[in-house]
Amino acid sequence: MSDEKRDGPWFTSLHQYNDPKGRFTVRVPGDWTEFELTEDREGKMFSPQKDEPTTYFAVWVNKLGEHVVAEDLDALKEGVEAGLAQLTDIEVESSSDDLLSNLVKFERIYTFNDAGVVRKRRVWMLYADTWTFVVVFQGETPEEYHYWLPMGNYSFSTFNLPHELWFAADRDLAHIAHPERAAAGEGAAESSGEASPS
Repeated sequence: MSDEKRDGPWFTSLHQYNDPKGRFTVRVPGDWTEFELTEDREGKMFSPQKDEPTTYFAVWVNKLGEHVVAEDLDALKEGVEAGLAQLTDIEVESSSDDLLSNLVKFERIYTFNDAGVVRKRRVWMLYADTWTFVVVFQGETPEEYHYWLPMGNYSFSTFNLPHELWFAADRDLAHIAHPERAAAGEGAAESSGEASPS
């Protein structure tokens, strides 16, 4: 690889993507190409590459069968770690697990080997009520990751969930709206065992 320093990257315009089902919004560079996700997954991918993107920002949305609550964190974490362990030569650089009322958030930054090429990712795995959101910024290589990181970080900072989901994930308000769940101590991990979005 050349040691010559690259200029940029520069924001020339911005595009706000509104999920057609109202599940999230996010802003991305306006000159990035929009792609559908593979394997019939719901969500969207954006990349500075025009074809076969390996550097990208993506959001994958998945409907769960149960409501997630804060008490599910440990069981969900086991699933997250099991899913990540399937990646070849994974090296986790940083990790955090957070609770925002009943919203469960895992963040991981890691490298892994993809068919002989080392990729680098920052990933959020969000569990909000009955939904999972996997938000990913990937660099084709660690060098590409750091080059495009300002744009990846901007998209993370502008990723938003609708008010309805924040309401559903609010511990106190959810108990008012669904008193039967509070009485039963209902949680996704308790009743279904589902854990990993990967």
